[in-house]
Amino acid sequence: MLTLLFGVYLLVLLRITVFREDFSFDHLMENGNINSELFTAYIPFLRGGFIGLFIYLFVGNIVWFVPLGGYLAWRFPRCGVWLATAAGFLLSLAIETSQYVFGVGVTELDDLVLNTAGTFLGAVFIKGIERCLKKRSNRKKKET
Repeated sequence: MLTLLFGVYLLVLLRITVFREDFSFDHLMENGNINSELFTAYIPFLRGGFIGLFIYLFVGNIVWFVPLGGYLAWRFPRCGVWLATAAGFLLSLAIETSQYVFGVGVTELDDLVLNTAGTFLGAVFIKGIERCLKKRSNRKKKET
């Protein structure tokens, strides 16, 4: 069931990042924009008092990738946090590249960094829960 939900998550993620309303094969390599300056796009939002938009974009880029890291750490226990994080980086890179190629949104270095951070946080969260459960289980075994 969790794998099915993960598949739905990936479809939704691709829908909001690449296959948007303005997606079209007619715009291949035509409208791609790249912002390679780290976090500079957020400054006008903060200066202009658009805190909600800042939180939506900044935190949203992290939050949307937390499930990826969590799922990979849970589904592939030997995978480890760093391998899950690398997979998140590669998926984010694929999304940002697709945005450029298809001319949807803006390809941003910020997104790559924040998405990767979200994957890392998701993997660390699951590994932390696993560690706590293992310690708890070991304590119960010692008590019996």
